Amino acid sequence: MNQEQFHARLAAYKLIASVKEAKYLEKAAEAQGSAAVLSIGNIGVIKGYVDFFKSRNIPVFLHLERIGGISYDREGIAFLAHYVKPDGIVTTRNTLVKLAKKQGLLTIQRLFLVDSDSLKSGLSSLQETQPDAVELMPALLPEYIAEYKRVIDIPIIAGGLIRKREQMEEVWQHGATAVSVGSPLLWKESFLHDSSVAV
Repeated sequence: MNQEQFHARLAAYKLIASVKEAKYLEKAAEAQGSAAVLSIGNIGVIKGYVDFFKSRNIPVFLHLERIGGISYDREGIAFLAHYVKPDGIVTTRNTLVKLAKKQGLLTIQRLFLVDSDSLKSGLSSLQETQPDAVELMPALLPEYIAEYKRVIDIPIIAGGLIRKREQMEEVWQHGATAVSVGSPLLWKESFLHDSSVAV
């Protein structure tokens, strides 16, 4: 999957299934989502998880800091890209975004908005790394989504603390392209061609 296809899928489906327990792999695969982000597993099982989603034509990203046994260096990222073969990674680290891009992986850079300094440093990081998308956390700060939307031209994913559909709709209305949610109940929601959602 290339960047253009990823961006189109984010815009069309608007939902990313954030998988934090192996027992929810099947439910995540049944979701009508843009992609699955895996925050589980280790070097011994992660290829099987990735293959599971790829066999169903679902883009799959790995949250690197949550995958056990993978080194955060050039060799570790090369191993992921050429053996595990996810579509991309999610990370908070500038260096990992750069390394992953060199290996041809799509990148989602995760930023935590805790104060005005983090807002500025986040924008600076994005200018330096040029990821394919940015995930802003927590999602329940929609005014910051709008602020980022005014100054960056990559898709914004909102993640964290989302518990109901109305919260998802609010972040879309403030400019988020997609929402990343960890609740299997929300994965059942469909937003494809949903005229009630303002985007």
